[in-house]
Amino acid sequence: MTIRQVTDFLEGIAPAHLQESYDNAGLIVGDPAEEVTGVLTSLDCTEAIVEEAAARGCNVVVAHHPIVFRGLKRLNGANYVERTVIKAIRLGIAIYAIHTNLDNVRFRGVNERIAQRLGLTDLRLLRAKNEEQTIGSGMVGELPRPLDERDFLAYLRERMQAPVVRHTPLLGTPIRTVAVAGGAGGFLLPDAKQAGAQAFVTADYKYHEFFDADGELVICDIGHYESEQFTTQLLADLLSKEFTTFAVLSTERNTNPVRYFV
Repeated sequence: MTIRQVTDFLEGIAPAHLQESYDNAGLIVGDPAEEVTGVLTSLDCTEAIVEEAAARGCNVVVAHHPIVFRGLKRLNGANYVERTVIKAIRLGIAIYAIHTNLDNVRFRGVNERIAQRLGLTDLRLLRAKNEEQTIGSGMVGELPRPLDERDFLAYLRERMQAPVVRHTPLLGTPIRTVAVAGGAGGFLLPDAKQAGAQAFVTADYKYHEFFDADGELVICDIGHYESEQFTTQLLADLLSKEFTTFAVLSTERNTNPVRYFV
């Protein structure tokens, strides 16, 4: 199997043209014609991830976040991005990113996996971009039963393995309809309100943006890494079911650059 066959499969699930204009999803390092010896999935691609891939016999890293977002004018190891690319080239490790295109699909995408972690049913896109409701942003669904707000926050923290949940004031309303958006999903707040959600789970909220809840729902910021961490296993599951001639492994490293002192 070649790298191109792997990337073609992934882009059959999340076509490259669905990525946002600012994104850099796709094959960042590597020769598409190279034979695959193994794939390591990860949320981020760092020097440590490249080293792990090599140590575990994988010559492809499939990550959610692209290591290169902007053009590189030099490759002299001046920062972690350049060092990661240099190490990948030296070790013969290909790097493929499947980012906002995986955010923008209804099935087998980032937000469906979050919804599954929370046990939501009756899933639908939060902001659909086509009539078939297969392309769009975010997800909304129903809990099996209504939960008291504090019980929901505890459930959310446990299911998403989040050390902390930043949230807006509680409203005294049971939580049944929940909207989710992996990563920085604040732009979907109007859609969460329109969908009738009592809680909106996402990440990367700034101070003044919390006021935008305006007493209509509870914004729950669980952290960027925490919201998307299960994408690593999602990618491994997808690839291991499709390809049986090489190993598909999930990283054993936590690449979250944020630490909490509590």
